[in-house]
Amino acid sequence: TLTHNLSAERHAALQSLAERFNQGRKDFRVSVKQGPYADAALPHMLIVEGEESERFLASAKPRYKPVSAVMREAKLPLRTVKPPSMLTRAAVDAKGELRALPVGLSTPVLFLNRGALAKAGLDPNAHPQTWTDLQQTLDKLFDAGSKCPYTVSQPGRVMIQNTSAWHNEPTAVMEGKTLQPSFNNMMQVKHVALMSSWYKARFLRIYDTEREAEERFAAGECAVIAASSASWPAFRRAGSIDLGIAPLPYHDDMRGAPQNTIADGASLWITAGRQPAEYKAMAAFVDFWLQPNNQVAWQRDTGYLPLNRAGVLA
Repeated sequence: TLTHNLSAERHAALQSLAERFNQGRKDFRVSVKQGPYADAALPHMLIVEGEESERFLASAKPRYKPVSAVMREAKLPLRTVKPPSMLTRAAVDAKGELRALPVGLSTPVLFLNRGALAKAGLDPNAHPQTWTDLQQTLDKLFDAGSKCPYTVSQPGRVMIQNTSAWHNEPTAVMEGKTLQPSFNNMMQVKHVALMSSWYKARFLRIYDTEREAEERFAAGECAVIAASSASWPAFRRAGSIDLGIAPLPYHDDMRGAPQNTIADGASLWITAGRQPAEYKAMAAFVDFWLQPNNQVAWQRDTGYLPLNRAGVLA
């Protein structure tokens, strides 16, 4: 049994994956269930993130078996990309081995309404690379009558966390043995000041919820949005705009930029205390999930990032 709390669309993608895996198998089957898990009767596998992940890990006795160990014992290769330093820390142990499979990774990107760009006299194929480029784009969109040239669906994640990583700046530093927040350096102050000026000039609109910002962009009200890469299927399904995608802009006067944004999200955990045959079955399912054609289907249907080089190339 695999339990998760993903959206209805991603539940359907997960069920489709499990059904393909189950075809022709007589020894075991994967059953996908949507909803919260019970502490008293953990499923064989579960997909969790955020506070739910912390609750699962907050146990005196580990309630999981590392996916790297499960695959090693089954003599199956764990064909994932080398876990990057910006990956969700919970999924990686101190030796850099995967404790869980990060199946729900996403990172912020820029989505553009190509039709709105063309209407403003801009080249819809020339995406802004720097924040200065984007400001010039927003200026022309505003002059063309846009009431919402730019919006952000996750302001903290985009404006602080990922803009800092993109410019190789930390958002936390060690002071003695304590990790302390650190987001008042020159680049971060400069960037928030720029966003403040855009807000006052009505280039930037901030909405009460992530969902409202994305709905307004999908409806064509906003011309550009910084949002999770995992929002792509929802924008595609809305079908109301000609969609362009680009990396987040960067400040070209900052040394070392652009570097990397942060990939984080939900991970698949394998629970402890199972029979060897069950672990062998779960290893086979993980191996199936990592095959290139399944990586393509998972990325297309969920918007999550591919998990290995073969998935990227496919």
